[in-house]
Amino acid sequence: MFLAVYEAEVGPQTGEAPDRRASRARPLTLALAFALAAWLAATGTPAQAQTSATAGASANPELILEAQDALRQKNRARLSALNVAAQELKHPLAPWVDYWQLGLRLAEASQSELDAFYARWPGSYVEDRLRNDWLLELGRRRDWKNFANDHTRYQMRDDREVVCYALLAEHFNGRPVARESARAAWLAQRDAGEGCGLLASTWLDNKQFSQADIWLKLRLSLESLKLPAARQAAKLLGKPTELALKEILDNPTRYMARKAQGGARTHTELATLGLMRLAAADPSAAAEAMAKRWERELPQELQAWAWAQIGRQAAFKLQPEASDYFERALKAQGRNSPEWSEDTRAWVVRAALRSGRWAQALQGLNLLTGADDGQREGREAREARQARELREARDLPPWPYWRARALLATAAPGAAGETQREEARKLLRTMAEGPQAGLNYYGRLAAEELGLTPNLPAAPSPLSPAERAQAQAHAGLSRALLLINAGLRSEGNREWNYSLRGLNDRELRAAAQLACERELWDRCINSSDRSRQEFDLAQRFPTPFRNALLGQAREAGLDPAFVYGLIRQESRFIADARSSVGATGLMQVMPATARWTAKKAGLSYSPELMKTQDFNLRIGTHYLKLVLDDFGGSYAMAAAAYNAGPGRPRRWRDGPVLEAAIWAENVPFIETRDYVKKVLTNSAVYAQLLGLGPEASSLKSRLGRSIGPRSAGTDIVPEEQPQP
Repeated sequence: MFLAVYEAEVGPQTGEAPDRRASRARPLTLALAFALAAWLAATGTPAQAQTSATAGASANPELILEAQDALRQKNRARLSALNVAAQELKHPLAPWVDYWQLGLRLAEASQSELDAFYARWPGSYVEDRLRNDWLLELGRRRDWKNFANDHTRYQMRDDREVVCYALLAEHFNGRPVARESARAAWLAQRDAGEGCGLLASTWLDNKQFSQADIWLKLRLSLESLKLPAARQAAKLLGKPTELALKEILDNPTRYMARKAQGGARTHTELATLGLMRLAAADPSAAAEAMAKRWERELPQELQAWAWAQIGRQAAFKLQPEASDYFERALKAQGRNSPEWSEDTRAWVVRAALRSGRWAQALQGLNLLTGADDGQREGREAREARQARELREARDLPPWPYWRARALLATAAPGAAGETQREEARKLLRTMAEGPQAGLNYYGRLAAEELGLTPNLPAAPSPLSPAERAQAQAHAGLSRALLLINAGLRSEGNREWNYSLRGLNDRELRAAAQLACERELWDRCINSSDRSRQEFDLAQRFPTPFRNALLGQAREAGLDPAFVYGLIRQESRFIADARSSVGATGLMQVMPATARWTAKKAGLSYSPELMKTQDFNLRIGTHYLKLVLDDFGGSYAMAAAAYNAGPGRPRRWRDGPVLEAAIWAENVPFIETRDYVKKVLTNSAVYAQLLGLGPEASSLKSRLGRSIGPRSAGTDIVPEEQPQP
């Protein structure tokens, strides 16, 4: 029956030789032949036949892999036939084949087809994912009635373009939309999507957006290098602005020398964009241009913006002048609340920490938390801010820790500064006493700042058989496991994550245990990490490959907690992990690095060897030891080098000698900054779990006292590994 369906759907292709048709059909025939055999093998009632067919389909992923191949080739007929087969067999992954098949022709689909799809797979990941895709299609069609109906059942709410279309639907369906809601949605959209572009043009035409709103969007887009979004905003301002932006992007130096002018707002806005582009290449040149001319010709708000952008670029390049530039920005801004990006505000704080300007750090922290300068606050406003900061501190973001440090550093001596010091201690205590404090970078720092030993949370009560059975019976988790086992890890991970929505702590732990028992360590860790009151450290910080890892760490002369902490961040213990740039295995070693390390260690090397657990660990630990020795035993710099390459942290250590935590906070790359903090926190937790003693468990000990320029010596590890 299924082969007949295939032949009917595909049919002979015009001009195709018979042997070519046979070759094209053969992979599908094999998959469906198995399904047909499973069907015919059943005897007795139709129900028995269905059970047998389902069991066969569950155990064999060929049909699903065929369907994904058809999707990749955009072969609609083949995918349609496979969809029929999957649904006839009641294959557990039939929802995915149906999703692929309908998604391939979504631009031609009707609402009734989507409603039927939703009815077939209610509550599933693919139902909501296709609903997301369909909402985008309805927005493009301007079908606001169906959009409004579908949007009420949309669960994930993670697509900013859908947010813009939803506001448009409200507007065109005659319901009022607050200007600030529309403005916030548009400013948050970093890409040049059609929906948010339509939102902006509609609100501009209705005079609900001003020219100032469009210029702000243009500046923010240029800051974050989202050039399509910048061009989209410029288009709203007219052709002359579009052409000027092109010139600024092509050659900002020439534009500023020949065409930039003061006077009208359009001219000063364009000059500000030119200064931003100059600063990206050379902050000191932009600062000189400001001092010589533009500080006098720009309005105060744009003066502040330009100086803040110059400061941001200088801070990113770790230049000592960054705090001076930010000081001028803050002075120009005055008491007005700037609409600087959160990233720019954060760099105000980082630059101040790097230069030892704790008072300026407090100013930057006030910008991040929405508070005015503390000296200007009234008592009620100050108390409200302090209460809010204490609430936020329990969630362990970075800024309460640095606010506490800044308060301690700027407090007046003796009794006059005691109130400020007590405010700082309250923040630190709140962070140190939180339920997850011992598992968090800032929680551990706060505890150690108070002279406390960070405690790990107590083990929760064991899961009951019923709780574990409930996870095993969860349809979404089961589909995720089948997808991962079939080699469709990305699809499986998405299905798994969607299935975790709304689960309580014990249900999350049960889902995590399901993954742990199958050695899907990334799903195990990530699921358990979501719990907020129950903390199962065996799930969150597992120790797989223990004998092999301890042995290789010992052979390389490495702290095993550091190796465990790094692997937890690198690959989540997925032995066959492969990154988009080619890093392989547990320790995610690049091929050229692996080849160089093998030669250095006197080992034979082949790419296939790197796929084996033991060899990957051996090469990875040897390389990590070389990197650690290169950086004088600094775990922070070694972690940065492992993530970003040795050359960058060598440059990042230049300049003043810094407290190691301040150095880590100033790592320019977001990914590497986060990586360093997580690897060192992981390592401290693993040291406690492995019983390595208080020194090994101290985060401050792992960070080290200070980081500064290298005094002498030769690099052990080259900046870039030679390519074959």
